[in-house]
Amino acid sequence: MDLQESVRNQTDVGLRITKHLFLTESKETNTVCSPLSIHVVLSLIAAATKGSTQDELLSFLKSKSTAELNSLSSNLAPILFARGSPSGGPCLSFANALLVDKSLPLKPSFKEIVDAFYKVVPKQADFQNKAEEIRTKFNLWAAKKTKGVIEEVLRPGEVDSLTRIIFANALYFKGAWDDDPFDNSKTKDYVFHLLNGTSNIKAPFMTSHNRQFIKAFDGFKVLKLPYKRGKDEQRRFCMCLFLPDEKDGLPALVERVCSEPGFLDRHIPHYDVKVGDFRIPKFKITSRFKVCDILKQLGLELPFLFDPYKGGNLTEMVESPPGEDPFVSDILQGAVIEVNEEGTEAAAVTAFVKKAGSMLYKPRKKIDFVADHPFLFFIREEMTGAVLFIGQLLNPLQD
Repeated sequence: MDLQESVRNQTDVGLRITKHLFLTESKETNTVCSPLSIHVVLSLIAAATKGSTQDELLSFLKSKSTAELNSLSSNLAPILFARGSPSGGPCLSFANALLVDKSLPLKPSFKEIVDAFYKVVPKQADFQNKAEEIRTKFNLWAAKKTKGVIEEVLRPGEVDSLTRIIFANALYFKGAWDDDPFDNSKTKDYVFHLLNGTSNIKAPFMTSHNRQFIKAFDGFKVLKLPYKRGKDEQRRFCMCLFLPDEKDGLPALVERVCSEPGFLDRHIPHYDVKVGDFRIPKFKITSRFKVCDILKQLGLELPFLFDPYKGGNLTEMVESPPGEDPFVSDILQGAVIEVNEEGTEAAAVTAFVKKAGSMLYKPRKKIDFVADHPFLFFIREEMTGAVLFIGQLLNPLQD
């Protein structure tokens, strides 16, 4: 399977998770998540399992083998996360961490995988005696890797004496808009209509008279805002806003975008047009949710079972006493995004805790894009199609 096909599959899996998150767990709140970060964690879990548990993970991740998953992680990371800021492009970082209780030596085969494909050096930890100290140090690592954007991933009580392994992926993105499309002095308060359809608020909106990448489709419009590339010719990042025509149309649009394979790729504007009325709100979103709960409801169950006869034991990761193979007790993600006149800053940390037990150009007329009601947004890399972040904005005044 080539890289682009693997990325498409990864995107489809991420959208499936996103759909459940946005329409059930977080249907009334602003939410942002990183499907890419979740995918990295699940790929490593797959490499630590075998038998029916691994089969279930591979099926869920739409992959033929763990080798394919490992290859995707190792091939995609250098493309996406090469240093772009020195050349004027976005600043990105991508880091993994693996803490293993000192009583459980890693199996050599698994150590080779994390060294070769996930670029992480495992560290020993004394969970049985220093659980709270480890939790504090882990949160400091997360804060450092996300430039201070995410300060606490693991809360008090989420690491204890029964914890045996923590694996985490941290993702950070900061990009400036291309062509400086927004002038601070033109930002003004306008009405934003809330999802209930009966109330509204006043919020700061950014505006511009520059040409924009906008296209209208049946029932919604899409805006693409490119980020500066500088001398970076290998990558091209953008934010895409999917705005339903109806003020209360976001749930139906989420259903469409997240249910049809390849929907995102087929609805990205390729040409800039003159704009009429053009406004998008400034916003900041902070999210934290349990990925495990969503995965279980989507049918992924075996990795989370503490039952040696049904699955769940991560037998390929560590050398453990009989009957004490670690299992995945939780997967957590914390994510933050801020969008303003200068650009976007976004970060996500996903951690799992294991415990014992062609087109022709045609002139186009001006088009309006007024994001004055709830919408969906993505940050993606256009050369590969990889989606780094997905979010929904219901209220720009709500953090």
